[in-house]
Amino acid sequence: MCAPGYPIRSPEKLPAGALSMLDPLNLMDKFSVEKAERMQRALSKMVITHDCLPSKIRYIAGVDVSYSNEKSYGAAVVLDYVVMKVIEEKTAVKKTPLPYIPTFLAFRELPAAISAVQKLEVKPDVFMIDGHGQAHPRRLGLASHFGLIVDAPTIGVAKNLLCGKIMDIGDEWRPIVDGDEIIGAAVFSGRSKRPIYVSVGHKISLESAIKIVLNCVKYRIPEPIRFAHVAAENAKRKNRISKNSLSS
Repeated sequence: MCAPGYPIRSPEKLPAGALSMLDPLNLMDKFSVEKAERMQRALSKMVITHDCLPSKIRYIAGVDVSYSNEKSYGAAVVLDYVVMKVIEEKTAVKKTPLPYIPTFLAFRELPAAISAVQKLEVKPDVFMIDGHGQAHPRRLGLASHFGLIVDAPTIGVAKNLLCGKIMDIGDEWRPIVDGDEIIGAAVFSGRSKRPIYVSVGHKISLESAIKIVLNCVKYRIPEPIRFAHVAAENAKRKNRISKNSLSS
């Protein structure tokens, strides 16, 4: 087993120049698709696709981001893995650095997401991110970029397919294939007939990622992400109410 690191990766563990690449803020002032693509391709080579989990998972955290009026509301919610009870909830508000650009969601969401995670007092054993991990054209979606930053086991769970094709085999889940690679799985969770799209973020195998996701489902969306979405939306709503109160 690997020893999970948290919350920020140690510089000595990285290749030269890689630490600056992990920070999406390095591209915010002069963002270019070409630079972002190069960063994603370089970082994708650092993703670990085998299990670096503790022998027993105690805490799992869901992470999500909501938006309103050029503001990003990041939320991190820690749950007891066995009973799916909320243990801790933190939120953070940041200026939204970029508009939505397909395949570059990390550069929009990471500042608020990481800010919320850094407030946590409970250390999660694994993170579940509302977004793709390796099921991404350059094998570095939001969940993988996040996982590299916090240096912890991370699972990507998305509502829509970004790339690849779903193989018509399997019942509970079906592999997502891009070329000759299995990059994720279409997982049929809860009571919904629509799948969710699960992929490796970092420091976890696809098999373990699927197993953990299925353990966390009550409805279509796994509980950690569902609770994180509610927390992010509540933070957005409270901010709006506060502004309205000040202006009235």
